[in-house]
Amino acid sequence: MKLWMRKIAVALIAVITLGIYIPDFDIDVEAEQSKETAGPDLPEKMGAIEEEGMTPAAEPEPETEVEEPTDDTSAFLAERAKEQVLYKMGPRIAPKIEDDFQTVIFPKMEQSIELILANVDPADVSYVSIAGEPADGTGERIFNICDERTDKVVAKFHVRRDLRPQEGYWFNFHYHVRSDGFQNHHDIGEVYWDRNTPPQWMA
Repeated sequence: MKLWMRKIAVALIAVITLGIYIPDFDIDVEAEQSKETAGPDLPEKMGAIEEEGMTPAAEPEPETEVEEPTDDTSAFLAERAKEQVLYKMGPRIAPKIEDDFQTVIFPKMEQSIELILANVDPADVSYVSIAGEPADGTGERIFNICDERTDKVVAKFHVRRDLRPQEGYWFNFHYHVRSDGFQNHHDIGEVYWDRNTPPQWMA
């Protein structure tokens, strides 16, 4: 079928089907439900107030506690971090270590992210995000925390495979920060794999 014929067919179908389906909704039912939640004697009270010539006073709205933007950013980054870690582990590794990751590594990873955000200027926290794809194969990179405006890396989160004699393989989770030139390892924790060689990341 020629491209122009396809375009015409799509446009005709869109025009023909436009407005065929209209969802039903009953305004009377919604009005009844709102009366029930307001209370049965509300109209009587309103009538009494109007007779006295008074207007009902607006009820004060309950004060809502405004959370710091770092809390929202920290929680969002932690969830994205979890997704990135499980993505990096891949379908062959993730199911075996997921429980240990949730109980041992993830709480410490959340604390590390909060610590990193605490060292970022409060005006810049809303521009901090998780960037970068996890390294596959045997690469260590899980994700980077970056400033979206400048693409400057604030922290790098890695996982390394350690082979210990007589024990087997361990996954060592750690991160590096810009303040020390990404030189020092800041440990998050370790998860035991097995004596056998683990599969490649994301395999």
